[in-house]
Parts: sequence; structure tokens; C-alpha cells
Amino acid sequence: MSPRASQGSKVTVFRLQRFLLVDRDNRSPEVIIMVQAKSWTLVKHFDGFPKDSDFKLKVEELPEPKDGEVLLESVFLSVDPYMRPYSRVRMKEGDVMIGTQVAKVIQSKNPAFPVGSHVVSGFGWRTHAVSDGTGLTPIMPDWPQDVSMSLALGAIGMPGLTALYGIEEVLGLQKGETLLVNAAAGAVGSVVGQIAKIKGCKVVGSAGSDAKVAYLKELGFDEAFNYKTVSSLDEALRKASPDGYDCLFENVGGHFTTVALQHMKHFGRIAVCGSISVYNDTTPQTGPYPHLAMIFKQLKMEGFLQRRWEHKHAESLKRLMAWLQEGKLQHREHVTRGFENMPAAFMGLLQGENLGKAIITV
Repeated sequence: MSPRASQGSKVTVFRLQRFLLVDRDNRSPEVIIMVQAKSWTLVKHFDGFPKDSDFKLKVEELPEPKDGEVLLESVFLSVDPYMRPYSRVRMKEGDVMIGTQVAKVIQSKNPAFPVGSHVVSGFGWRTHAVSDGTGLTPIMPDWPQDVSMSLALGAIGMPGLTALYGIEEVLGLQKGETLLVNAAAGAVGSVVGQIAKIKGCKVVGSAGSDAKVAYLKELGFDEAFNYKTVSSLDEALRKASPDGYDCLFENVGGHFTTVALQHMKHFGRIAVCGSISVYNDTTPQTGPYPHLAMIFKQLKMEGFLQRRWEHKHAESLKRLMAWLQEGKLQHREHVTRGFENMPAAFMGLLQGENLGKAIITV
């Protein structure tokens, strides 16, 4: 799906209202354009797994932009696992749900963002927003015509950058090493495995369905297994790599990590990207604890966020795009159509329904 095709076929969901204000001194009338914008707000903080009643659809009128401002219309929106823990620490009840989107500039009084240009913004679950340009990242100017701009939320965006920095900056993955990645069919994990193969490594991935395991094989993973159906996770990890693992790209946490640490090689490295297995727990999980395995194997574990290397983003995105165009980096998207379906898409993501990056098209 090309960006041109996707934008040309979508249904416009906003309503323009024109108000004619007549001056009593008979000067020229002023026309003010109001946009009907929709947003999803957090009614109450999640207690366990999110519910439909935790979200509320809000409609408001937005005025036309003032000098230095732009009016944005969302084209693609993202749902990601991080939204579940971040909603607790970064949001208060009544706030618009956090998240990123690819948006089109439909009105502009800011020369840096002309009408028709596209940006990545952090305005969350909204159809429209007015911005003074702060925090807007223009889509790279040479974005290929045959590549959907939705990838700016996936393989050529935050998930791709997370995969790249986790491998290069945190793990320092070297040719010939063996990498284990869990949640391997997701937006981050699928890119992690492919970059590791580009670097000449053996890659083992785990996922939660046979279809996802088949997808990992398509991507070139050396070994892959369904952690939900294996009789023993310990045996599955040993069979996939009898000599153990030099590196672990961690997306899951919980029981998986406890077992995986026993299979790390001495001086192994672990990049902690996520812990989706615990995000919806109402009671924190306890033990067993990893300290003895880390001590005896002299392991190194480091948590990270991709924004630590923000100064490298422009160059890194070009590298990811080059791999994509060379056929070395494949991608798949789990597409949900309709802004009204965002809560359902988010809850589906947390249940593992997506294969690849979860995207909402407006």
C-alpha cells in the first residue's frame, strides 16, 4: 500500500464549519473555519487488562491555526505495548491516550510545515490537532513513493530504531554470535531478528502462535518455536541452541526470562526493551530471582529507551530504509481500519493478536 494510494482512498472524517462574522463598521467579513476533531480519552486507569469502559470518545471543535501554527489530520495511528505501563506513569484520568501518528498538514501558518506535507507527531489518539510545530518530525524528504508512510510508525520508525539501538548500542552484537529474541513476531522483535541476520548471527525467536512461527521462518530466523505449545520452555531453548546464547533481546519478562537466563553463555548480554508478560498484572509477580544466574554467568543486563540516541535518528532511519529497499528488511502490518476501533486494536495487541506492527488507518 503506497502512501499516495492509502491517502487517496480513505474517508474524510472531519467536518468543516464556516462561521461568517460581520463587523458592525461594515469592514470585510471574517471567515473562521472550525474542525470537528475526535479523540479517545482515558476514563480511568486500567485495573488489570483494559476494558471498553476505560475509554471514552470525545468530540470537540478546533479553530483554524494562528500564526506559526498548523492543523494536522491523522492518516495512520499506532498502538504499542508501551502504552499500557506508560498510561499509569505519564497520564492522568481524562487525558487523551498517548501515542504517535503520521499526520498530514491540512492548514498551515508555519512555513516549516507546508500544506500537504507529512509529519510524525506525538498527539496520541486524535483525528486532528493544532500544533505550533514543537515536537513534529517531518517525514524524510526522500521517502520512496512505493513505501507506505505507515512504516514511519514501524520498521522505519520508533520500533525499527529500538531494534537497531538495542542490537548495536546495548548488546554490541557481533558476527557469529547467537541471539535469542522473544515476542519475535512483533513490531520490534521482527526487526531485531532481521538486523541480527544482516550482521551474520544465528537467531532464535519465540512467538505465541504457529502462524507467527511460520512468519519468523519467512524472515530468515534460524530457529523459532511457539512458547504456548512446547511441552517445556527449558527444553525448547536448549534444542534451539545447545551451546546457549550470547545475547538476549528481552521483550517479555516474567517466567520466560527466568528460564532463558539459565541458557545464557558466560559473559552474555541482555537488552531489556519490554516486559509485556507483566503489564496487566494486578498483583506484582514475585520470584524466582535472577541474581545467582547473573553472578555465576557474569551476565550484563541493561534497560534502554531509543530516545537516548535521538542524535542518531536521521542517519539510522536512512540505514533502515536502505535495508528495506535492498530487500534485506521485510515488514508486515496488522491493520485496523477506523478511528473508532482504536481501543479494540490496543486490547488486541495486548492479547497478541497482531503479526507485525499494529496500525490504525483513519
